Amino acid sequence: MAGSLVEQGATVTCPHQGQASPGAGSPRVSLDGAAAILLPTPWTVASCTLPPNSGGPCATASWTAGTTRVTSGGQPLVLSTGTSTCAPTAVPLQVTRAQQRVIAT
Repeated sequence: MAGSLVEQGATVTCPHQGQASPGAGSPRVSLDGAAAILLPTPWTVASCTLPPNSGGPCATASWTAGTTRVTSGGQPLVLSTGTSTCAPTAVPLQVTRAQQRVIAT
C-alpha cells in the first residue's frame, strides 16, 4: 500500500496521545532536510495517558511493515500507512503529520 515516507520530526503518536520518537534516521536519505526513518529503528513513546491498571502506558514501538520497493542501505523505510505495534499495549502508532512530497510502496 502506498504512503508517505516518515521522516525524523514527523508527528507520530500512540492512540492515547503519547508522543512517539524514532532512534536515528537514515544517513543516506533525507526528506525536506530531515532523515528518513528505517524500518528496524526502535521508537520510544513518551507521555502515554493509558493507566497501568489498563495495560499501559505505551513505552516503546516498532514498525513491522514499510516500503517494499524503496530501501536505504538495503533496509526498508517507514511508511505512514505501514504496520506498527506499541509495547506493552499492542496498539498501532498513528502518523498524524509527515512530509507529503515523497510517496512510496
